[in-house]
Amino acid sequence: MLDVLRVICARDGVFLRREAEGLGYGPSAIARQIKEGVWHRVRRGAYTFSDIWGDLDESGRYALFTRAAYKQAQTEVILSHISAVPEHGGPLWGLDLDLVHLTRRDGRTGRKERGVQQHRGALVPGDVLHKNGVDVMSATRTALEVTMVAPSEPALCVVNDFLHRGLTSPNLLRERYQPMDHWPDTLGTDLVLRLADGRLESVGETRTFYMCWRHGLPAPEPQYEVRAEDGSLIGRVDFAWPEYGVFLEFDGKVKYGALLRPGETATDVVVREKRREERICEATGWRCIRISWADLARPELLAARIRNALFPGSGVA
Repeated sequence: MLDVLRVICARDGVFLRREAEGLGYGPSAIARQIKEGVWHRVRRGAYTFSDIWGDLDESGRYALFTRAAYKQAQTEVILSHISAVPEHGGPLWGLDLDLVHLTRRDGRTGRKERGVQQHRGALVPGDVLHKNGVDVMSATRTALEVTMVAPSEPALCVVNDFLHRGLTSPNLLRERYQPMDHWPDTLGTDLVLRLADGRLESVGETRTFYMCWRHGLPAPEPQYEVRAEDGSLIGRVDFAWPEYGVFLEFDGKVKYGALLRPGETATDVVVREKRREERICEATGWRCIRISWADLARPELLAARIRNALFPGSGVA
């Protein structure tokens, strides 16, 4: 019986109480499996195995939470808004993961109960994909929908991620948004689309760019290539203000992990990055600012630090 339930988990992510009961598990047996730590309750009436749950990160756990609600729905629905983001491999930073978003196919007004928000919205060809065993909104529509239910900063992180990975494009976003601009809660959509830039490669970079905009700093150039007089590439920096002689690098654990070469440690990467920074400074005479996640948690102080680097001795703060 356990093997059957694992097959269901492999297919759907979760199994439901009625499926366990169909295999002979009564209420006391189900309670015992949970108490003994064999099963994990994802939401009321939906379960997975505890070893599966334990191996998942935040995104994976939210994906199971959404799939449980999808499977329990009493009408045909589509994973939408924030709940479609994990299915496209997008970032969940700053998003509300306590709520599942489902769009009804019947066009009826949705309701919000037990952690599930049902939506209605006109569908056009290309809006819905069958992906990983579930119906999910396309990356383009998902990106737009997230801007309608999330604050601008985390929504921008999703849009930029989708743009950077080629899941959508500025033209596709603008075209799909045209018939949606009268929908409720689209006030933030225009702002996000104006700020969106697929050159930004991570949540950390998007948050840094958003912080600069939010605090009225000059817009930096993302992924700026620094070249020698002969045109050879010295290095590429996360952000640069060439006219001010300043560049910025975001230090994140994920970034350094991506830079690891075979046989290298994290320390080797840090040393190599430091040498690259020194070569850029020597070649350009520019000043480098290095920031981390901790700096983004104190945006006012970070903005003042960048402003002082851009306008040294000006008294601007």
